[in-house]
Amino acid sequence: MMHKATVVTLLAGLVMLTGAPQALADEDGRNVAPENPPRVAQIVALDECDPVSFNAAVGEEGTGFCHNVTLYGLGLHFETSLGSLVGQANSGTPDPAWDFEPDQLTIAKGTTVSVVDQGGEPHTFTEVAQFGGGFVPDLNHGQDTIPECLGGFKNIAVARTRILQGSRLDVTGLSKGKHLFQCCIHPWMHVEVDVK
Repeated sequence: MMHKATVVTLLAGLVMLTGAPQALADEDGRNVAPENPPRVAQIVALDECDPVSFNAAVGEEGTGFCHNVTLYGLGLHFETSLGSLVGQANSGTPDPAWDFEPDQLTIAKGTTVSVVDQGGEPHTFTEVAQFGGGFVPDLNHGQDTIPECLGGFKNIAVARTRILQGSRLDVTGLSKGKHLFQCCIHPWMHVEVDVK
């Protein structure tokens, strides 16, 4: 009889545990991460805008478009002036320091792509059918603006993909297959995400 009661008690305990939420705790009862945490892949947006030349065109230094937070002012000359950026883009040789890293990413379905802007300028991370020109004609090297970038930030779909300096944008729910993303401001900044 004692043996039968022990078996029934164990079975009842197993049934209760099976229906319980899967929470883990350490010895002190604090919650710990589950064995299969959500998957996240990070992409970093990089640029080295020169605040003096950029903000002279779009606002006063410190309050304009370029809020360079990295190497400006150290005398190392990593920053790119607005004139240099436009000239390089028009010649078909855009500044390689203005980029998404990595340029290609393979992820499992269900992975969140987290894009962090570590540059001095805003960028967009806009999904496109094919790479092409953005909404700033002077940076397009003669390419037409692609449909997804038309209208700039007045286009709500583009505005939703904007990443301000120091912020991040999370992209979720990507279907299996190849996905192309580009910056609608600096169109040479682009990434291919392959979802397996």
